[in-house]
Amino acid sequence: MSRVLDNATFIFDPLHSFWEKPSTKRSFAVLQVAAFLIGLAGIELNRHGLLPAALAHVTPTSHFYAIKLAFSLVLIQEVIDLVFTLPCSVSKAVGKQFEILALILLRNSFKELVHFQEPIEIAHGFGPILPILADAAGALCIFVGLGFYYRLHVSRKSSKTAAALYRFVAAKKLVSLVMLMVFFGVAVQVAVDSAVTGQPEPFFGIFYTILIFSDILLVLISHLHLPAFHSIFRNSGFAVSTLLIRMALAAPPYYDAAIGVSAMVFAVCLTLSYNVFAPAEK
Repeated sequence: MSRVLDNATFIFDPLHSFWEKPSTKRSFAVLQVAAFLIGLAGIELNRHGLLPAALAHVTPTSHFYAIKLAFSLVLIQEVIDLVFTLPCSVSKAVGKQFEILALILLRNSFKELVHFQEPIEIAHGFGPILPILADAAGALCIFVGLGFYYRLHVSRKSSKTAAALYRFVAAKKLVSLVMLMVFFGVAVQVAVDSAVTGQPEPFFGIFYTILIFSDILLVLISHLHLPAFHSIFRNSGFAVSTLLIRMALAAPPYYDAAIGVSAMVFAVCLTLSYNVFAPAEK
């Protein structure tokens, strides 16, 4: 088992270092800008009937879909960041999940624009605007909640030996590598299915479902190294937060924001309670 953990660390650390390089971040940002512009150009060509039939079949005619594409790429970057955050503290990984949820709610606000004509008109009432306001307000509440959540986070000095701490972190790096492979596997499958059916598949919903199982696995791994009741309760509670986030992604408008904000409130209260009643725990 020690060799497996050593190999996981050997593979994970260079990948993490490469992903965190400023040049890598800039390259991904350039890709996002290019995809947005290419998406706008492709949609405009399709509106004028200038695309081949095969491309026209999968290319929308509303320019607002280009915004959805751009936000999807931003979310992909955030999800990869999340996977590389898993070996860190559980609370930090959960915070990253809430960051992604806030961005997804914002993306949902922009997704509602596809129901409007170009240029935007609201002559038929404000009904279509209400889901936009609900998702935007939910994203803002989660953003504010994250501010309190991160302020409540307290770093505690570990009482474990260096060898035990290394095994603990290496085990989480192994889980992170598995999740990285799952991420790309799901991405390929969703891309193929979307191309075949012509309908977008819920990639983030699928991946968050898998995250529930990875969070439970991390809770069990943490149990080996942090057997105290307060630590088990906190880590299990964070897994509940992930479950609520997944439910928010599957919920219809209004309910998605409500469930997401409820999950954020639960995480803040859990962290506050843990800090008050278990100040000496890690």
